Amino acid sequence: MDNPLQILLISPDLLSTSRIAGLAKDFAGRVETLRNLDNMPHGGPFDLILLDTGAVPGDPAVIVARCLTIIEMQRALAEQSGKHPKLIAFGPHVAKQRLEDSKSAGAFDTVSRGELLGSFSSLVKRWCR
Repeated sequence: MDNPLQILLISPDLLSTSRIAGLAKDFAGRVETLRNLDNMPHGGPFDLILLDTGAVPGDPAVIVARCLTIIEMQRALAEQSGKHPKLIAFGPHVAKQRLEDSKSAGAFDTVSRGELLGSFSSLVKRWCR
């Protein structure tokens, strides 16, 4: 990866925010956090948008649709930079249905929180080839 990794993390969970920010440093990455979907990101374009389905309340289909709107609103920035942002939903491994619903609603991929945090480097490389 030639450019620093740009991640938008959508989560009100401070523990996830600090863990992911720390993991992103391996990629000289920058993490912007949205605590809720009523706000819009300040940065971008993003390589990844990570959606914490365990911490963001509501119907996964509605949440994913709102995230896809953020991606669409940043399309011009992404095209100029050559980035193709991917929406990745993550959450507790026991919340399989929320993850499946997120994938059905348009998320590029879904992983458990443990898989995301434990295999961050290899997952990012897979998603951002």
